[in-house]
Amino acid sequence: MSYRLELNEATVTFGATDVVQRVSLQLREGDIGCLLGPSGCGKTTLLRAIAGFEPLRQGRIALHGKVVCDTQRMIAPERRRVGMVFQDFALFPHLTVAGNIGFGLRGWTAAEKQSRIADLLTLVGLSDSAGKHPHQLSGGQQQRIALARAMAPRPEILLLDEPFSALDPELRGQLASEVRSLLKQDGITAILVTHDQTEAFAMADQIGVMSQGKLHQWDSGYNLYHHPATTFVADFVGRGALFAIQVADRNSIDTPFGRLSGKLPDGIETGTALQLLIRPDDIHLTTKEGSISARISERLFQGAEYLYTLQLASGHHFQCLAPSHQQHTPGDTVSLKLDIQDLVLFSNDGRAL
Repeated sequence: MSYRLELNEATVTFGATDVVQRVSLQLREGDIGCLLGPSGCGKTTLLRAIAGFEPLRQGRIALHGKVVCDTQRMIAPERRRVGMVFQDFALFPHLTVAGNIGFGLRGWTAAEKQSRIADLLTLVGLSDSAGKHPHQLSGGQQQRIALARAMAPRPEILLLDEPFSALDPELRGQLASEVRSLLKQDGITAILVTHDQTEAFAMADQIGVMSQGKLHQWDSGYNLYHHPATTFVADFVGRGALFAIQVADRNSIDTPFGRLSGKLPDGIETGTALQLLIRPDDIHLTTKEGSISARISERLFQGAEYLYTLQLASGHHFQCLAPSHQQHTPGDTVSLKLDIQDLVLFSNDGRAL
């Protein structure tokens, strides 16, 4: 299998602090990856190390099988053939759209440059704007031009550092899908840095969730949501609540919702204390008698759905989604049932079982 990007035990140190700690991941050629996490988790520092702006204290980074950084060597950024798209787009105001896109095409013939610029303008849907200057474009159009400029020299990998953060939320979601489509059409391998999981899910084939310099999980969006590797991933990706539970027997657990049946990992002893993840889509409101009762403490209208925050008699809080025509008011008592396909369990050190 061909990997365009490989990190092995990559560690970056500022002073005496490891801000990126022993990160290992692989990104296949033509795939889009994402580093996702809260501010200060080390994701931008790791992106800068891939670009060649930060050295490694430990580990190595390889592009297309060639080591570009380890403890013995550090190939300069301009020799790595890495493209960058920055938060503020960094377009040259004195150059036209065509001039911006063609800026990095040094060594290309005039005909090759003109052809590549024309192809990219068509790809980003701005063929009529070649002679305009950046200030004449909308934010979304500027973002597309910044992307086209970075794609123009056909880099080994394209790095995108919070590329949508300067745009309004509605435009961000739309452009994330558009950018994914553009990268796929041109066969560009890319890695995105963001704190927004909606952007990550819209763009990436593989997502790495980071916290305090550590990579908790490198996986598909589906697996991050349904099979999180740690309680941090479970809490950061999607909404959910963690409940302290106890193993009742080989096939059931005791929870604040009562006894639940399901497949448990081998070797788990009766009486073991664990944590159970419940997602909003695991819970359905019902009118059936004998169901679990809870009180609505908050509700959030989301168009087709309400997001309800519920409280059990035990005091435990959690959330559920319900069609908006099932309208309930805070303070109402409702009945609910659990629809859990797989028990997502964690040991008390926060690791998935």
